[in-house]
Amino acid sequence: MHINWLGQTCVKLQTKNLKDEDTVILIDPYKPDAGEFPRNFSPDAVLYSKTSKDSVTISDSAFVVETLGEYEVKDNMIYAIAANETEMIFKISAEGMNIIHLGNIKEKISEHIIEKLGTPDILFIPVGDAGKTLDPKAAGEVVSMLEPRVVIPIAFKCDTDPKAMPIENFIKATGLKPEIVEKKIIIKKKDLPQEETKIFVLEKNY
Repeated sequence: MHINWLGQTCVKLQTKNLKDEDTVILIDPYKPDAGEFPRNFSPDAVLYSKTSKDSVTISDSAFVVETLGEYEVKDNMIYAIAANETEMIFKISAEGMNIIHLGNIKEKISEHIIEKLGTPDILFIPVGDAGKTLDPKAAGEVVSMLEPRVVIPIAFKCDTDPKAMPIENFIKATGLKPEIVEKKIIIKKKDLPQEETKIFVLEKNY
């Protein structure tokens, strides 16, 4: 699975199904107030944690998820789960892995939601605060609650989100040393850490 972080809570996943078909899943492609960001995308599926308002242009062929429910896109299962009254979080089953994207949550999640999510193989968690997401301390507590194999922080300071806190604040709050700092990473199920949670930091890259 190829993973890119595009700034804010926007993530692009490129995965293969059992038929060896590529599937591109794009999450939260909202227009930023500043910085560089693509004007349009052509994914197989696009997921919105806060409805599609303020989205950049998406191709008509994309499968759109902006309501609660269970969906299948090229043999990849997508579950849209209520985080609160206005926002969703996503559980994606792809390449035999459990991938969780926590959207724009601002508060720690409940035990009820934790049960629905299961143990994440890969957890995308917003960590930059700025009044829009979890702050680094709360994000660290959520990581401890979910016990994922891999944590990929999102929504930290970058050119499209200059008011967010820098990634160093989250790293300090968790006490974990980042394993990778790259613009793009490839993760396979066989390579997932088995004993302890690891943090992979992505540089903004579209």
